[in-house]
Amino acid sequence: MQRFSQLYADLDRTTKTNAKVQAMVDYFREVPPEDAAWAVFFLTGQRLKRLISGRVLRDWALNATGLPEWLATDAHAAVGDSAETVSLLVDQSLVEPSGEVLSLSRWMEERILPLRGQSAEGQEALVTDWWHHLPCAEIFLLNKLLTGGFRVGVSKLLVVRALAEVADLPRPAISHRLMGQWQPTADWYRKLLDPDTADDDRSRPYPFFLASPLEQEPEELGPVGDWLAEWKWDGIRGQLIRRAGEAYLWTRGEELVTERYPEFVAIAEKLPDGVVLDGEILAWDEDGVMPFSVLQKRIGRDKIGPKILKEAPVGFLAYDLLEDDGEDLRPLPQAERRRRLDAIVEAVGKPLMVSALIDAQSWADLAEIRAESRSRRVEGLMLKRRSSAYGTGRQRGDWWKWKIDPLTIDAVMIYAQAGSGRRANLFTDYTFAVWKEDALVPIAKAYSGLDDGEIRELDRWIRRNTIERFGPVRSVTPHHVFELAFEGINASTRHKSGVALRFPRIARWRTDKKPADADTLEQVKALLDL
Repeated sequence: MQRFSQLYADLDRTTKTNAKVQAMVDYFREVPPEDAAWAVFFLTGQRLKRLISGRVLRDWALNATGLPEWLATDAHAAVGDSAETVSLLVDQSLVEPSGEVLSLSRWMEERILPLRGQSAEGQEALVTDWWHHLPCAEIFLLNKLLTGGFRVGVSKLLVVRALAEVADLPRPAISHRLMGQWQPTADWYRKLLDPDTADDDRSRPYPFFLASPLEQEPEELGPVGDWLAEWKWDGIRGQLIRRAGEAYLWTRGEELVTERYPEFVAIAEKLPDGVVLDGEILAWDEDGVMPFSVLQKRIGRDKIGPKILKEAPVGFLAYDLLEDDGEDLRPLPQAERRRRLDAIVEAVGKPLMVSALIDAQSWADLAEIRAESRSRRVEGLMLKRRSSAYGTGRQRGDWWKWKIDPLTIDAVMIYAQAGSGRRANLFTDYTFAVWKEDALVPIAKAYSGLDDGEIRELDRWIRRNTIERFGPVRSVTPHHVFELAFEGINASTRHKSGVALRFPRIARWRTDKKPADADTLEQVKALLDL
């Protein structure tokens, strides 16, 4: 636990990529496999289901320290994070270092995980006793693990880099082994670093290849004939796998969702064995693609009944072939993979669908076609270099997403809430409203789009202009207008405004406008027809 705490501190104190990778390499080379396995689990973004809430931890801290509740409340408001607040409240002068130093794996398996079977009183007694034997940094880390809020500033790709260096293996091999379902055990970690790269997990998907936003003029990419163009679909990225007579459906979030989409099992059963398709899960009926809001009815449901199957029909639209007859096709050129995909789709027939390629003689032709995106309920175009292999993660140069310009509205900020992590002491999460007659109606929340200087300036203003407090949320004077950008808009009975914005973010701070200049709800609803 001490070593993992030190790794967390090393990663948190630097923004340099190479320094982060080296810190992880040093850690993995030093610790035993059982500890390394749990470290990989947490560093790659896996989290335990929350054992104890932050509010409960703060209450336990008050009981353990005898501090007044107002002090804990003010401390939490200033710090913004329960795990850190508690670690600071525990009186370090009373800490009695334990003679037994437990490893990360023993902490997880002998202490933290068994808490789930304890009564609330038993949990409190154990956790507060642990606090009195740990330094502040380890209390903080323990609290993060207990609340399921552990995050650290490294991407999965950096973890892969570190593990590949430790194992002296190609990065794609490590990436592939980290996909799918696994348990953080010593045996699993040894297999992760095994020099024999012939994997035998028949359900395991491949790491997804991600496109980069096209920020330059498309003509800069070279001749249009060097590229395959297709629509950018607004669904859930997935891989449909057929191996050893079984079917598996994985999402880009590495979630196995086969049982949520029984329609796709029937599709997979028609595929030849040893095939992996990359594609899009879409709400789809006899008229074609449906709004993403329809697909949301299927997301998160473990049981799919006849009613949902009827209300939210789905389709799988394939656009790449990653494996055929058990052969990994990712090194092949995009055009060749597409040719083989088309052959499989033609042989299988309905209900398997393929994303149509768009024929264009020039970039100007493609730009005209792209303008049809909203009417087709798509997000723009995908551009894929004909000669490109299927990579891992977001590698710029071969796959681009040429999205349509976002929709925008002008809205007034009415609520603010503190952020998390390094921005826990700043107000960074905002709620915006538009006019409905003489009242402001909440329309969206957003927390990205401002630079650090703007955030600090706005934070100072929020603190001076708070009207009311509702727990962590502050109601502020309606004064500042912001331009919000978003990808789409749908009617919604769940929202007071009657509409839901898709991926709202701050486009710019409209210091040139007054609250009265903000848009009306009627103007926003007019966008539903676009």
